[in-house]
Amino acid sequence: MQLKIDTLCYGADAVARTAEGKTVFVSGGVPGDVVEAEITSDGKTFSKARVASVVEASADRVASKCPYSAICGGCPWADVSIEAQRQAKRKNVVDALVRIGKFDADWTQEHVGQVVEVGPDWGYRNKVELACVEQNGRMRLGMHSKFDANQVIAVDKCPLMAKDSQKLVKSVAGALNFFGGSRDLGLERVGIRVSERTRQVEVALWTDPAAFPRAEIAKVITDAAKPTSIARVMTKEKGGARKIAGVECLSGRGRWEERLAGQTMSLSAPSFFQVNTAGAEKLIELVLEGLAIEGDEVACDLYCGAGTFTLPLARAAQGGVIAIESYGPAVRDLKQNLEHAGLADMVEAIGDDAARQLDCLEDADVIVVDPPRAGLERSVIEAVCESPARAVAYVSCDPATLARDLAIFRELETFDIVSITPVDLFPQTFHVENVTILRRR
Repeated sequence: MQLKIDTLCYGADAVARTAEGKTVFVSGGVPGDVVEAEITSDGKTFSKARVASVVEASADRVASKCPYSAICGGCPWADVSIEAQRQAKRKNVVDALVRIGKFDADWTQEHVGQVVEVGPDWGYRNKVELACVEQNGRMRLGMHSKFDANQVIAVDKCPLMAKDSQKLVKSVAGALNFFGGSRDLGLERVGIRVSERTRQVEVALWTDPAAFPRAEIAKVITDAAKPTSIARVMTKEKGGARKIAGVECLSGRGRWEERLAGQTMSLSAPSFFQVNTAGAEKLIELVLEGLAIEGDEVACDLYCGAGTFTLPLARAAQGGVIAIESYGPAVRDLKQNLEHAGLADMVEAIGDDAARQLDCLEDADVIVVDPPRAGLERSVIEAVCESPARAVAYVSCDPATLARDLAIFRELETFDIVSITPVDLFPQTFHVENVTILRRR
């Protein structure tokens, strides 16, 4: 059918409507396009489709810099101008606050800032992950297919990575495809992390705990990609989720380092780090600026990971920092990073779930929360509101859970929402990071 594309939703697809008013989510559409669309699924309330041909191109349609963007799921908005991407990201944040959080539309427009750009629109990623699936009886690694979760796309390079690193995807995937073509390596996925600042390259193999040809795999990857570190992360099923059973260094340093806001971060393979280093620095800047820490104030950093915010907070808060993280590998990395930076005496690092350590908030003057995509538990929000903290910085990667949580803050009537700043850490995708500053009434 022929469709006029209306908007970009919070997701990989654009939105159009049929003459009868039925919503159609269209893969490959750009707002303003008139397209011939091929229906891929037809439900009662909405349909899904993909662009078969562009009848009339939108002024916001651009030529993608990735030759695989039509089939690879890594950059679904690659055909959309960066200006239109950022307009759509702000709109999606506003819509979530109004629709889910029930915030007033005028208030929301006033409090949500323009999307902050950081660094280049391509070549910004320090990490990619290769999917591993079985195809025709053989193991195959590559990028996730846009249309089929059980298929991978073989690519020559990934333009989302820095220019000097783009071909690592082909090198690593090719080596493992060749080596594992006739045997089961128990691979779940492969992570590649690259730092332009430290020149370190890490290849992390996520596998089951079974027997593994360590020396042979290390040699194959070293010959193909020349990484500074090769690690194996062993996982096992436990309680319905994958748990870390162990980490072993197969070659090199066994860790990956990045320079961030004047500090060196050292991370083991399982630890999270923002895929956009310049973007992470912008988040730190917005958090510190919004909190405006003075004198001997005490900061509390919930869901602190390996210390992205903890280290700069420790330099700003002379009263010290209480940092809480439940993920074991990240806690160990945090303590090592604090020792290396000479800040261990300024930080009390606690390895536990934030919801079980809420008494730590009793001394907090300022609080940073950077939870996973699921957002904050209500008990955490209530404890933050019961604390003496004068200001809170909430860093969120999901507009829907942010809107839900800010509605609870509004309900409890302890803090005012001062600003919500979207930050474009992930150009060519629908994802957007947000920094919200709240101040006690």
